[in-house]
Amino acid sequence: MPGPLSHLSVLDLSRVLAGPWCTQLLADLGAEVIKIEKPGSGDDTRSWGPPFLKDREGRETGEAAYYLACNRGKKSVAVDFTQSEGQAIVRDLARATDVIVENFKVGGLKKYGLDYASLATVNPRLVYCSITGFGQTGPYAERAGYDFMIQGMGGFMSVTGERDDAPGGGPQKAGIAVADLMTGMYAATAVLAAIAHREREGIGQYIDTALFDTQIAMMATLDMNYLVSGTPPGRAGNAHQSIVPYQVFACADGHLILAVGNDGQFARFCDAAGKPEWRADSRFATNAGRVQRRDILVPMIAELMLERTQRDWLSALEVVGVPCGPINRLDQVFADPQAKARGMRIDLPHPLSGMVPQVANPLNFSATPLTYTQAPPLLGEHTEAVLAGRLGLSKQSLADLVARAVIQVNK
Repeated sequence: MPGPLSHLSVLDLSRVLAGPWCTQLLADLGAEVIKIEKPGSGDDTRSWGPPFLKDREGRETGEAAYYLACNRGKKSVAVDFTQSEGQAIVRDLARATDVIVENFKVGGLKKYGLDYASLATVNPRLVYCSITGFGQTGPYAERAGYDFMIQGMGGFMSVTGERDDAPGGGPQKAGIAVADLMTGMYAATAVLAAIAHREREGIGQYIDTALFDTQIAMMATLDMNYLVSGTPPGRAGNAHQSIVPYQVFACADGHLILAVGNDGQFARFCDAAGKPEWRADSRFATNAGRVQRRDILVPMIAELMLERTQRDWLSALEVVGVPCGPINRLDQVFADPQAKARGMRIDLPHPLSGMVPQVANPLNFSATPLTYTQAPPLLGEHTEAVLAGRLGLSKQSLADLVARAVIQVNK
């Protein structure tokens, strides 16, 4: 059955991560996504390796894992829109498309006539989403914005990492590009909202999204802690700012995450741990009391956790409904029976390697289940088919454009 967005077409002028993450989500949901790439090199991330995908003979293909992570389900059309003929091709494609997503610097596409104001004149129903580091307005609008620096500027690194007075304390970035990924997700939500508005009013609109704005917004509860109290929260390492005990503890043979979310769970933890006197202690009876006295309670729990193995604790706590879990490496994640049951790894046919592994979309629909048919495309893999099918270009016209390096075809 077609996906829920199978009626939509998307022109993807973005590169690297935030934009491609947005458009891969739209592709997973069934939209036709045409990825416009620069002939010869394509998306910057195609070369961001190792690791690189290997072909059937075990040789590196030049397709980086980074690129493969965020371009599934798309059609690659290699067009040089710095040339006037290339601009005309993209403009013609935009006439009949629903959505454009781009992440060029502010004003970067205007000189090619591919900005929203220009394209809205030929397609008033167009939903046009720009993703930049700092947005289209404000004193930083012209700056380039990269995930790492945005994590610092947007407050994330002020609350991530061990406390300044603890061993190894200091600012720490996330292990993945959280600002990029969350901006891509916010952008996809915005695109769908604009499509819903278009269905009612008949017109498209422009969407301005920024990594900086997203990073501030996604601080969520910590934003409100500051706005309500007036005191900026600090780093707490693997502990929770507002819940105790809710952190990593060392066991006899490894580590365990103990995530006690309410007073009932704390009482059950105490019984399972053989410490009923803790739940009877008025100092620890409520979460507020435990937060206020974390310096007393946490060292007591830490000493106790060392007495048993990780498996012993998991068995004892899971049976009484106390949330807990191990800290898995990615090989352990994909071997986990829950990940297997949920089908989180998929494999798609690939022209160079035979098959390429992918991570499934976490969304599950009852009426329109997602299907995956297109691996991340080779550079220019669909140039000929799209330009012939959508624009009616003849084989001779395509050959002439290839000869002048306006387009690239990869059959």
